[in-house]
Amino acid sequence: MKELALGLLGAFLLSTASYADIVGREVDYQADGVQLKGYIAYDNNIRGKRPGIVVVHEWWGHNEYVRHRARMLAKLGYTALAVDMYGAGKHTRHPADAQKFVQEAMANMPEFEDRFRAGLKILRNEPTVDPERIAAIGYCFGGGTVLNMARAGMDLKGVVSFHGTLAPAVKAKPGGIKAKILVCYGGADTLVPPEALAAFKKEMDAAGADYEIKVYPGAKHAFTNPGADLLAKETGLSAIGYNKKADQQSWKDMQAFFAKIFPNRP
Repeated sequence: MKELALGLLGAFLLSTASYADIVGREVDYQADGVQLKGYIAYDNNIRGKRPGIVVVHEWWGHNEYVRHRARMLAKLGYTALAVDMYGAGKHTRHPADAQKFVQEAMANMPEFEDRFRAGLKILRNEPTVDPERIAAIGYCFGGGTVLNMARAGMDLKGVVSFHGTLAPAVKAKPGGIKAKILVCYGGADTLVPPEALAAFKKEMDAAGADYEIKVYPGAKHAFTNPGADLLAKETGLSAIGYNKKADQQSWKDMQAFFAKIFPNRP
């Protein structure tokens, strides 16, 4: 089953778009002595500097899926950096391992934030990037991560969370959030229930955040990942599942959000 899942996901990634003009390369960096492995993608045909997007992986870790999303952003005209929040680019297909990775990474929030900042520095120093126009997106754990970076007051124009966790590592302070926020939420997400969404709205209102929430009816957790159905079968996580309509609509909603925060981009 594992080989089948990898094969089908690989076929999807290869057939989704042509990346002949996309430059993609691995980047090694570090934070607090931890070795990190990222992946940068950009369109080589575009001239001049463009906005940069940090992409944060699901709880499975830095795998091919997050790199694929970086290439998709590059096709849209951005330079994207898929970061590594666990170290050594590690990833897994086993929930117990994934949960262990999350707990280890977030056990020390200042160091966790340092890992994100290290990725930001790499992206801002990239020759194709306008360092004043940076945003971040994330999936699942990554969605929660970009929201927590916004709560921490990171200098970002905006963040987009796709089926991300909504509970704060540290609650946002009034006036402390600089980034505009878009939350793409599955209407059938039992891992992030409506109560969590209500608490998030209350927190954001109290902080005076500029945020919007898009709800996709019938979409489960992990609705953007075309490998989620097979992962559900492999792992017994029936709460996750792919939803093509929600995936496509949320990507369009992200593009509209970026058009607002990055006017007049190349």
